[in-house]
Parts: sequence; C-alpha cells; structure tokens
Amino acid sequence: MSKARVAVMKIVSKQLTVSAAADEYGFSRRHLHRLLARYREGGLDAVEPRSRAPRRSPQATTDHVRDRILQLRRELTANGLDAGPVTIGWHLEQENLKAPSTSTIRRILHTAGLITPEPRKRPRSSYLRFQAAQPNETWQSDFTHWRLADGTDIEILNWLDDHSRYLISCTTHRPVTGDDVVTSFLTAIEQHGIPASTLTDNGRVYTARFGGGRNAFEYLLPLLGVTQKNGSPSHPQTQGKIERFHQTQKRWLAARPAATTLTDLQTQLDAFREHYNEHRPHRALNRQTPSQAYQATPKALPAETRTPGHYRIRYDLVGSNGKVSLRRAGRMHHLGIGYHHRGTRILALADDTTVTVIALHTG
Repeated sequence: MSKARVAVMKIVSKQLTVSAAADEYGFSRRHLHRLLARYREGGLDAVEPRSRAPRRSPQATTDHVRDRILQLRRELTANGLDAGPVTIGWHLEQENLKAPSTSTIRRILHTAGLITPEPRKRPRSSYLRFQAAQPNETWQSDFTHWRLADGTDIEILNWLDDHSRYLISCTTHRPVTGDDVVTSFLTAIEQHGIPASTLTDNGRVYTARFGGGRNAFEYLLPLLGVTQKNGSPSHPQTQGKIERFHQTQKRWLAARPAATTLTDLQTQLDAFREHYNEHRPHRALNRQTPSQAYQATPKALPAETRTPGHYRIRYDLVGSNGKVSLRRAGRMHHLGIGYHHRGTRILALADDTTVTVIALHTG
C-alpha cells in the first residue's frame, strides 16, 4: 500500500490531521489536499500516483504505417524478395513514410503472426568477415543450377563485386564452360573496368592448376594485370558472399513462372539484376543498395593499370593450314599455331606490340 493511500485513510478516519499527516509522511499540505480531492472523486484507487506518460505516445506507429508494414511483408515475400524489418523500413522511407525502428517493425510482424520464431543464431559479430575496401578490388564469381519448365538443367554464371555486392554480370549457360567464363569476364570489364583481383573456387572453368597447367582464364588475367585468387577446397566459406547471393537469386526466380527457354530465363535474370542492384538495400552496406555502394567511392585498379581499349579481342578458329589470320595496321598477318591445332577455338588478344593466342578449351 502506498504512503499516499495510508495518509489519506488516516486523515479520512480522523486519526491524523492534514498537518500531522504531512509531517509524518513527508507530503506538503497542498499535495495532501489534492489527494483528498481525488479520493472524493474516485476513491482510494484515484489516490495512487498517476503515470506521467502521455495518453498517446507521439512516437506511436500510426495505423496507416502499421498496415503498410504488413502489406509490404506480404508483397515482398510473394515476389521472392527480402522482406525483413530492415528492408521494410527502407521501403517505407522510399514512400516518404516515417519508418519506426527495426525492432518495432519486427514486433509488429511478430504480433501479426508473420514471423516464425527461429532458434537463436550465432551473433553476427562473432564471424570474421572479409570485405574489399573499394569497388573493383575483388570480383567474386561462381555458378549455380536452375531448371527450365521442362526440367532442363541450366547453369547461371554470376560475377559479384565483393565490396558493394553489386551484381556485375548474370548469364545463363548449358553448361558453363571456360569459354563462357572468359567471354563474360571480358564483357564485364568493357562495361565496368578491370578489377584488381578475382576470387573463385577451384572449378575447372576457373583454374587448371590441379592438373598442372593453366586454362584460358588463367592466361588472360595476368595479361590484364589482374590477381587471381582461389578459395581453399576445404574452406568454401571464402566465397560466402556469392553463396548467400545464390539463395537470394533462387528465391526471386522461384516466385515467378518457370522459364521455358534459355532466352526467357535470361530475361528474368536481367530483371532480377536491375532490382537487386537498384532497389534492394543491404544491411552490411548501411542500407545502401549495391548500386549506391558501387558508385560511392573510387574503384580499385589492377597492379599494372591497363584499360580494355588497349587490346583488340577476337575469337577465331585455327585454320586448316594451322594458322590464324589477323589484320593489323592495314596488313594481314598469318600466325603459325600448328597443324595439330587445326579447328581449335582460340581467343586472340592484340596490343600495340604483341598478339597472345589462347586455346579456349585448354588455355
């Protein structure tokens, strides 16, 4: 029982005067008269201390914002998009709505039954994470599998900027070959510049080092001054960003009608790339989109700075005479490759002084 209630009861029962109660319980006489007025209006319960909190919190989430949070959760989930509290808050801001805190959004979703409780996860801070300091410092690459409507297995080849998570390239193949890796990389550097390094697993389309040789990709990178990095076979977490990215990509595809052709799937992936880069905020990027993060700071350059324009890049077949023909400075040159290479598909890179010919299947 509170002191205020005891003091009022003793005054009402005439055990104490107002002055005596003020002295005994440490209240001013003015305050005791206010308490007696409350008692006469509402009984002893009215004597208890009143909350100083405003009757309606100015920070309370409005019904409109609450409804929009639930609507966004359903819309984003149905479209195979990230629908976590951080992303929902970002979308509210894009709509010029006052977004509540991430914890408030999570609580609203939980109350509505739209969040399934999960086992307690390992804290993010306990992971040792690597992130390139600049855009184009490292490009990660890997491919993943997807099926067309008729069950045909397709491989999707991705190039992801490590610093910004910007999706550099995303192409479909059946299956991915070393030729595809080289072609997609050359196309990417024409659009985005040459990265300082690449990071891939040890798949044969990326490296032939375990066979004692080099493939076309491994020949190409040193020519451009690019450092090649390969993850340890026993430590797949090295490519953790692109592995997690594959989950995002597949969740988006699964929310759409199955593509019937390679072209249809590529069209879907082009739409995904635009959405992922331009409209999907990332927690690790301080809620920036990959595109914003990719453009925010200067791009890293290879150790030996060169530009794609210094090279003429050409695909060809070794002729029946064992030679490849190349026109330079208005003159036709015939490069002897060897009769045993007749019919071999090659990649020729020519700069001002040198022509390098790479066999695409063997390097």
